[in-house]
Amino acid sequence: MSGRKRVAILISGRGSNMANLIKAAKAPNYPAEISLVISNKPDATGLNIAQSAGVRTFVIDHMAQSSREGFDAALHEKLIGERIELVTCAGFMRIMTAGFVEKWRDKMINIHPSLLPSYKGLNTHARALADGVKIHGCSVHFLRHEVDAGPIIAQAAVAVEERDDADTLAARVLAAEHLLYPHALALVASGRARVEVEHVVIDDKRTYQSPLIVPPIG
Repeated sequence: MSGRKRVAILISGRGSNMANLIKAAKAPNYPAEISLVISNKPDATGLNIAQSAGVRTFVIDHMAQSSREGFDAALHEKLIGERIELVTCAGFMRIMTAGFVEKWRDKMINIHPSLLPSYKGLNTHARALADGVKIHGCSVHFLRHEVDAGPIIAQAAVAVEERDDADTLAARVLAAEHLLYPHALALVASGRARVEVEHVVIDDKRTYQSPLIVPPIG
């Protein structure tokens, strides 16, 4: 497929969503290619997974940077140098500066383990269980400077079961994430998803038809 978007994935750890994006991008009709994986931690296990899949990796150790602005400047320089068009965050545990986020406005997406705007931040599954909700899930959104905020591209819901604890619920949400993220990236890379007045509009023109089906509720 010609004209595929060059994508970088940012990780800090194991990179399970990263691995699924790499796998999805191997399909000949997928509208994005995973050109680079960048980690802020030299020992992130996802780096080995990416290398084994034939994807180039790069480390920008945040501990070696004098400031958050310095880290973001180094990251931006690397992305521009690699001609990256879209950035995906997959377990990237860094809060980015407003300037960096603005430079990549509507070109950087993230996945979060809740049905945003509910349960921003950490410990989403335990908090959902504590509130007694019956539906939980995950969201892919364009990044804005506020943590876990920005126009929502796609969501997947899972039912909360009576026997659930935070671990069992997290496992089912993660399974949904692995299907949802490649689908959402395809929508963005193909040009079908665009931002209008801080809401995402999905174009009906099927320049890419995802074969992935998000699990139904239940």
